[in-house]
Formats: sequence, C-alpha cells, structure tokens
Amino acid sequence: MQIEFNLTEEDYLSFNLQHVKHSKTATRSLRLQQILVPVIYIFLAYIFSVIVNTPFLFFLIPFLLISIVWIIFYPKFFYGSVMRNVKKMLREGKAGGIIGKYTMTLSDEGIIQTSTTEEKKASWPAILSLQEDEERFYLYNSAMSAYIIPKRALKNSNETREWIQGRLNNR
Repeated sequence: MQIEFNLTEEDYLSFNLQHVKHSKTATRSLRLQQILVPVIYIFLAYIFSVIVNTPFLFFLIPFLLISIVWIIFYPKFFYGSVMRNVKKMLREGKAGGIIGKYTMTLSDEGIIQTSTTEEKKASWPAILSLQEDEERFYLYNSAMSAYIIPKRALKNSNETREWIQGRLNNR
C-alpha cells in the first residue's frame, strides 16, 4: 500500500499534543504542578498570617480561590505551552524537514517513508504501537517519535487500521 501526503504543521502539532496527553511522564508532571502550586499557595497563606499576625482565614480565602483557578486552568496553559514550544522549534528550523511531502509504503515487511530530505525504513517489529486521533494515525517507533499518517490521505481509514493492526499482531 502506497500513501502520498503532505505533512502539515497542524499534523505535527497534533502528534506532539497526542504524545504529551498520553505520556506517563508528561501526565505525572502536569498533575504534580497542578497540585504542588496550590499547596504552596496555602502554605504562603499560613506564613503571611503568622508574619502579619492576622487570622489564617483572612489569607486562606484569596489563596484558596487562586488555587482553585490554578487547578482548573493550568492544564490548558500546560498544553498550550507545549504547542507554543513546538511551533517555535518548527519556525527556528530545528524540526529537520519534518513538514512537507511524503510517500509512505506499507508492506508485509514494514514501512518505507520517503520525504524530500530522507528515507526511513522500519520493520513491523520496530513499531511499538499504533495510536490515533480523529484525523491521524501514529505508528510509534520509539517512546518519543512516530510515523504520522494523516487519514485524509487514505481511501478507507478503517481498512488501513485493521491492516496495520494485523501486521502488528503478527510480529
């Protein structure tokens, strides 16, 4: 099966967002930051109440409100920060020709992906997992990289998914 597509910035950004949302390390970091900052705020409320010799509740209420806002909105900020950093790297040219025209050949032996700058090959045992979102398949070949296949380039994404899963199951 041969697939020709143009990998866009949006495709690459979606891959990074998909990866961060499903990464145990990134999720752990997000949760830690989401909880640790409010704990620090509450501790600061106590410190301020002792320093100023004011009832703890006087400082607790505003710091608690700030903590609640932080817990609710921090994930959006966290994922937005990831996206901004990826966009910056793409614009600085640190993406190594990721965006552009690709030809991908899927065979019983594996994958051959050709772009204007390189050719990559991987056998099916080298593919760790298949993940997907609404618009793309991600064939992970390491913990942090994947072959991205936009579903818009496929005639039938369900058949392609089943075909790929068949190859992954027969490794």
